[in-house]
Amino acid sequence: MKFNKLGRTDLDVSEICLGTMTWGRQNTEADAHQQMDYALEREVNFFDTAEIYAVPTNAETQGLTEKYIGTWFKKSGNRDKVVLATKVAGKGVPWVRDGGEITGASVREAIEGNLSRLQTDYIDLYQLHWPNRGHYHFNNAYDYHPETQDTNKVQDNMLEVLETLGALVSDGKIRHIGLSNETVWGTTQYLSLAEKHDLPRIASIQNEYGLLRRYFDHDFAELAHHENVGLLAYSALAAGALSGKYLDGKIPAGTRGELSVSATYRNSPQSEPAIRAYMEIAKKHGLDVCQMALKFALDRPFMTSVIIGATNMDQLKTDIDAKDIELSKDVLADIHEIYQQYPRPI
Repeated sequence: MKFNKLGRTDLDVSEICLGTMTWGRQNTEADAHQQMDYALEREVNFFDTAEIYAVPTNAETQGLTEKYIGTWFKKSGNRDKVVLATKVAGKGVPWVRDGGEITGASVREAIEGNLSRLQTDYIDLYQLHWPNRGHYHFNNAYDYHPETQDTNKVQDNMLEVLETLGALVSDGKIRHIGLSNETVWGTTQYLSLAEKHDLPRIASIQNEYGLLRRYFDHDFAELAHHENVGLLAYSALAAGALSGKYLDGKIPAGTRGELSVSATYRNSPQSEPAIRAYMEIAKKHGLDVCQMALKFALDRPFMTSVIIGATNMDQLKTDIDAKDIELSKDVLADIHEIYQQYPRPI
């Protein structure tokens, strides 16, 4: 397993991160414990979760994923072997603090719940799940209107949250902080505020990245290089769409698409030609399309860790094994050609 520094911290994290968001909906507690046992055996030392998980989130299962990790920590005694990342939810989830925004007070309330469910005294990486002000992630690019934002209000809120996170770092409840579903401007604001006020520096950014969604290749790649804020990539397989399982409107039993139709938005009339093209590349070169996609993400120069998610052990083993394959120059050339043809399929 290859390990990378988490930003400018002293933490070494595995290039593959165990994603956990299906635990509690598609996976049982026993499944979750089995996945964590196996991942740790394969030298995956980086686990990512969030207070709103399991996904698709609802009031009944929210927090279950963290609870499953907590019971595994208690049973296994492996807390010190894991770099643990979790998140505080942004606004809009009615059953989490009445859907309120991220504020200093909400962060303090959230962290106590995180720590209790996870049965730990500290979080290695605490992330803001999404911005209060709106963003282009989660397929919101078509309705993204930054011109409506109040700059002073946004910056005041950022400083308030950052000061609270700094206090929690001083208290030992958090070691490092990160962002998720952020923009370049938002990330630079947090970096500038941290430097100006001697507050904790952003270590990482968790955004979507994969063959079908490559926003990070541009301004974010430059930011990551110069500021050493690496990417933690989620949905490198486009929530499973790259496997082809949702093509032609299919919703296989047991998939996230069966639980929530909204989970399949990455498979659409616009994306299907690109999905089929990438599947053809994999077939041409004798590769598993999911492993090809994961390896492509793993090899990007700005990548700190690729978050994988699996609903069964076969998927987990296949995903982790992706680190061991090689993508030839011919494969990369074919991928580049498809990227030029379908630069933004979702």
